[in-house]
Amino acid sequence: MLHKPSRIPSLCHICRRWPSQPLCAPCVERFAQPTLRCPTCALTLSPATHGTPCKNCAEHPSPLDACVAAVSYTFPWSDCIARFKFQADPSLARALAHLMRHAPWVEPALDKAHLVVPVPLSLARLRERGYNQALELARHLASDKTDTRTLLRSGRSAHQVGASRAARLDHVRDAFWIDPERLANVRHQRIVVVDDVMTTGASMYEAARTLRAAGATHITGLVLARTESRDTQD
Repeated sequence: MLHKPSRIPSLCHICRRWPSQPLCAPCVERFAQPTLRCPTCALTLSPATHGTPCKNCAEHPSPLDACVAAVSYTFPWSDCIARFKFQADPSLARALAHLMRHAPWVEPALDKAHLVVPVPLSLARLRERGYNQALELARHLASDKTDTRTLLRSGRSAHQVGASRAARLDHVRDAFWIDPERLANVRHQRIVVVDDVMTTGASMYEAARTLRAAGATHITGLVLARTESRDTQD
């Protein structure tokens, strides 16, 4: 588990300004401007779409009722996430969650949610990494609603970095399950599912399907960063 970040002055992880917060205000203003995104998969859209679902979601409806991303998975956020995710930098957990909380539509989603559920890691991956980055974000977003005991993950733990969409889908098929003793916590509830990065959406969608099958009435996917499709979204 990550420790709480220090209160002493630090460097901005992006511009190296000192003294500073881990993410300084000028960098956030420069690199985290809100952008129009698909309401159900969070891919960036052109202004001409007027916020309607992207072509893929129109043809293949998302299992999410809503999906929100704070930023795109590009510079400088990809570097920040790598530091947070693979170098266990504790100073970034609170700063990145703060960035997420101030993205459009996030506050209402968290306020209305009954549960905030981080996408769980397998036990093998958790032992390897030492902590679940999605859980650290969720705790800073809504500690009183964060639930780690309801949505569970099977023992499969194949690495997904660089995997194709088909491989990612295969990796997460039937990867999640609900603790039978906690089904009542899901039934008829509004749930926010939190993760750090959404690439193909395979993990987020499989988690949503599992929660939906258990009776959740509304599911919002909330991610720090969304990768962009190679194809232009119309």
